[in-house]
Amino acid sequence: MPFLDSDITVLDILRKRGGMTVSELSECLGVTGTAVRQRLNRLLEEGDIQRERMETLRGRPRHCYSLTTKGRRRSGENFADLAIALWQEIRAIDDAEMKRGLLQRVSGRMAQLYAGKIQGKSVTERMNSLAVLFSERRLPVKINTTDGVPQISVEVCPYPELAEQDRSVCSMERLLFSEMIGETLQLTDCRLDGDCNCTFQVSEQDANKMVMQIEPVEC
Repeated sequence: MPFLDSDITVLDILRKRGGMTVSELSECLGVTGTAVRQRLNRLLEEGDIQRERMETLRGRPRHCYSLTTKGRRRSGENFADLAIALWQEIRAIDDAEMKRGLLQRVSGRMAQLYAGKIQGKSVTERMNSLAVLFSERRLPVKINTTDGVPQISVEVCPYPELAEQDRSVCSMERLLFSEMIGETLQLTDCRLDGDCNCTFQVSEQDANKMVMQIEPVEC
């Protein structure tokens, strides 16, 4: 289900004000209760908000809506300043082997968070699953095929401030995608080099295997 701008507005309000009722959200947003309920139903289905029954002295009980942990993450509580500070500390590590190992562990930990979202038996199926996952996080990713080899094309950098400081973040993203897809990927194009997108594809050795698998066998 696509994540709409109106959904972000609701999440932002709930993040700032805490639990709210439909009437309170309606007044705050300046829209009808029906419009608010439509947005809330979408967010409930996605698991971004939760609903709690509120007993009242008179009339029908009301419901209070608040953010879940997932909703807080999607509403903008991404701790960007903390991420930048931590990345600067990683950059300050002089030991290249230690830095490489740390990036691998961070990538592996992030891949574990997304593991349940990646499905499919083939590389292309898993890449398409990855594209859906990132589109839900408002990061446009396309899957293309060149000479029978599937590629991940990232149209917007997920970490623009970090990437401008240090290209190691590109290596971490490559490691992350490799972990998620289950294949060793290479970064073939990079926006920092002036390319339109950052493109990742399976390593040359694995790519040759894939091409051989799809080529017709001559009798």
